[in-house]
Amino acid sequence: MDSSPGSRLDGARRRLLLAASVLILLAAWKLLALAVGAEIIIPPPERALGRFLSLCLTARFWEAVGATAFRALLGFALSLVPAVALGFLAGRRETVRIFLSPGVTVVRSTPVLAVILLALIWFKSDLVPVFTAVLMAFPVIYGNVVQGVRSTDPRLVEMARSYEVTRSSLVRNVYLPSVFPYLVSGAMTSLGLTWKVVVAAEVLSQPLHAIGTGMQTAKVELETADVFAWTMAALVLSALTDAAFYAIMKRWSRYGNSH
Repeated sequence: MDSSPGSRLDGARRRLLLAASVLILLAAWKLLALAVGAEIIIPPPERALGRFLSLCLTARFWEAVGATAFRALLGFALSLVPAVALGFLAGRRETVRIFLSPGVTVVRSTPVLAVILLALIWFKSDLVPVFTAVLMAFPVIYGNVVQGVRSTDPRLVEMARSYEVTRSSLVRNVYLPSVFPYLVSGAMTSLGLTWKVVVAAEVLSQPLHAIGTGMQTAKVELETADVFAWTMAALVLSALTDAAFYAIMKRWSRYGNSH
């Protein structure tokens, strides 16, 4: 590993770069809003931020945020467990992988909008985002877990078997270290995807309390600043869950390495 002084940035420089990037994006947004000159098309950032802060003072906003967060996390959890279990089996056994391949390919290739429209026929509005999130996140996690299992060094597996290592020890000490980076990558990708598909499904299914419902209502009322404000809420939730998930995975990784 490169340990030269320039190979890693310290915390202060990281924060400075992030702040500079955010300021540049805000400046570009402001200039674009000035160039367009119509808030109904592109409101300036201070207008959108003001509407976001105003929404934060309402009970409706927090009910919507809580409901959307619950649907997203539920959908993610419901996809994570079977995706890891089936991905591990498929990675170890080619028969399982071949058997599951057509179904996984269909789910992966089906457009999100088609899934949402079908879910609108099959389920109540509150369940449409959850169902959509499960179907969209599952193939991502599953594929990464399969890849992680298949990348495990076969010599380590054979050596463990030759020493008659128990199955649980084989999984914990041989397969898990190989699968873990792939699982984290797949889970992070699917978590970001989950927020997008949940909000998109809410826009169409219109649950009583939802960020997507707030966005659709603002769009119908031609309150573009409110659309941006609700979008900010979704972005903040996504960033918070990403940070929390990363912290949990980092701690879990350290715990595994110390045992």
